Amino acid sequence: MLSRRIFLRNSSLVMAGMGAFPSWLARAASADGKKRKTLVVIFQRGAADGLNIVAPFAEKRYRELRPTLGIAPPAGPAPTNVNNAINVALNGQAIDLDGKFALNGAMQPLKALWDKQQFAIVEATGSPDSSRSHFDAQDYMESGTSGKTLGDGWLNRALPDPGPDASPLRAVSMGNQVSRTLRGAHEAIALGDSQQFNMGNQDASSILESMYAATPDASLGRTGKDAFEAMKVIQSINRSPYTPQNGAQPQYAQGGELGRNLQQLAKLIKAEAGIQAAFAEIGGWDVHQNETAQMANLLRQFSSAMAAFCTDMGDKMEDIVLVTMSEFGRTAEENGNAGTDHGHGSLMMVLGGPVKGGKVYGQWPGLEKEQLFEGRDLAVTTDFRSVLSELIRGHLGQSDLGPVFPGFKPSDPLGLLRT
Repeated sequence: MLSRRIFLRNSSLVMAGMGAFPSWLARAASADGKKRKTLVVIFQRGAADGLNIVAPFAEKRYRELRPTLGIAPPAGPAPTNVNNAINVALNGQAIDLDGKFALNGAMQPLKALWDKQQFAIVEATGSPDSSRSHFDAQDYMESGTSGKTLGDGWLNRALPDPGPDASPLRAVSMGNQVSRTLRGAHEAIALGDSQQFNMGNQDASSILESMYAATPDASLGRTGKDAFEAMKVIQSINRSPYTPQNGAQPQYAQGGELGRNLQQLAKLIKAEAGIQAAFAEIGGWDVHQNETAQMANLLRQFSSAMAAFCTDMGDKMEDIVLVTMSEFGRTAEENGNAGTDHGHGSLMMVLGGPVKGGKVYGQWPGLEKEQLFEGRDLAVTTDFRSVLSELIRGHLGQSDLGPVFPGFKPSDPLGLLRT
């Protein structure tokens, strides 16, 4: 892949040939050699069932609450329970993490990252707000609030003010529109398919660009300028064919739409496009029925996509952290349709070179009736904002978290990152 210096030089030549030279490229050239930290957020839309993603297999109560759906223990003879046998057949053998928790067998692609201590799990995470509405809970979580909403997203507020060498691609939402998490005062771009970025008729493009530049609306003018510069940069990057490294292509292919989005993101990061924050999502987690089969397929895509990205990035993962989140979890007890309903607590996953992985973090609240939230759901013992605060401070270097999570005081750090 191109080095930063070669990318800047070749991009400059391409832009000059197009009659346009993005000013940030010249300024970025002077910053050559500086390491850029990147935070990637993956949202699991639909309320992911944390109890079957990472199963508390050592708890007898878990098997009582989920006689059909419960993940079979990772060790011992083949299961005699027909439902457990079906579960193993669909998901694969559960992966023992620490003698108490087991990773769903469908997430085998992430086992290598756990063994390398680049993959950590935070149990019983979520929002203190008790809403079981997908719309409200997602809105609060993407806003970075509890029980109320703000006009912008926490990840946008976590970005420092842009410097003179800021890239128009420093905040990227992988999809056809900018995610709620990345909306705000700092410019962000939505990227559905980088191959579809086309300036088209150059004369028409020049006219449009001039119109944006001449508008008296400063915000609109800045947005238009950044959008055109972003398109030019992406076109320049697309001129070089991209081949995932370290044998990552098969896993990307197994990762579905998330895999395709993370592959595009890897391409941009390797091209030194200046990405500091990125957002991607994967839906389908609202499993009210037939959960075992649905989750098996979904977890394979989810884990394959993330494993492929980490494998592809290689040594560059030392400057990248991925964090996963979902609006809430599922009921502790299975329902009558071989599924689960809207719950409360779930889990978050943190991956990357700076991560102090190979460990399950957080305070486990237990599954006994009196330990469950409202007698039915996994309780939340770690506010999702505490996890994000630790990553924003320790990885992105933002020390003032007041504007990022207004009115929230983070708990003591869990120690997720290497110092």
